[in-house]
Amino acid sequence: MKKLILLLLLSFSIATIAVGNVRVENAVQNNNDLRVRFLGTGSAGWSADNNDSELRRHSSILVEGHILVDFTQSAVDMLPQGVSPDVVVYTHSHGDHYNPSLALRIGVKEVYMSHTWLEKAQSDFERLSQEMHLPMPRIIPLYEGVPVVIGNVTFLPLPANHFVSLQEQPLMYVIEKEGVRLLYATDTAGLTAKAARIAGVDAHDSKANPITAIIMEATMGVEHEEDFRIFVHSTVGDVLRMVHVLQKTNRYTPPVNQPVYITHMYHKLHAPHKELNETLPSPLQAAYDGMEVLFTCPDKQP
Repeated sequence: MKKLILLLLLSFSIATIAVGNVRVENAVQNNNDLRVRFLGTGSAGWSADNNDSELRRHSSILVEGHILVDFTQSAVDMLPQGVSPDVVVYTHSHGDHYNPSLALRIGVKEVYMSHTWLEKAQSDFERLSQEMHLPMPRIIPLYEGVPVVIGNVTFLPLPANHFVSLQEQPLMYVIEKEGVRLLYATDTAGLTAKAARIAGVDAHDSKANPITAIIMEATMGVEHEEDFRIFVHSTVGDVLRMVHVLQKTNRYTPPVNQPVYITHMYHKLHAPHKELNETLPSPLQAAYDGMEVLFTCPDKQP
């Protein structure tokens, strides 16, 4: 069995690898599936001068092949060949998530961010577009609880428990398509009551709207629960407890065997990648740079 799995991994002729009902690595997409590629799964520790292959790139994802959620220079080589994203949706303006000059260089046409730092984004992009002689993209503000449709995907902004400045409110998102409701939560110390209510997963709210998939940051790993970053980031234990509560209250209803993916992992606070999943409690699974997942609505499982 182990030899068969190895042959599958090494063969470029096989397009699908199954993990329960989640297919990864060049999977064939059904029109109803939500495709997510992890361009980076690390925190701010990445450096262009570091040759350590275990050092994860800055956290960002590519949704449906053309929508970026955050993007920096660290993840450029993770874009699929021939792909030119035209939209970037930012969580916040920290440098390991926000790089306006790179967005201009790859030809992004629309930029979304919280209205709380609209002026900063507008100023940055206007200045850089003039300096670089590149077209100015549309700058579009987002508001907590107000969904925005981008192509065939809906983004519902939620307030994240993170800090940039007194003026800026970082965001996380519920990303929706054809019954899939994916919580993409980075950077944040847990899920706030306000975010839970907006997302539809507050146990005190009788009008539940369950999420079906979770990608959540776990900056701090197993045995690092008491790191000082706890005020603005989550631990593996935080994610696990949240998942258990959402399951018990029927606010998280994933397809059978679908993992909860953790991302934004600080390399000094996690085991090396080859060992990491062995240390994680079920149903958590560590994402990796370049990993691609198709999320399917539980009601539309084969």
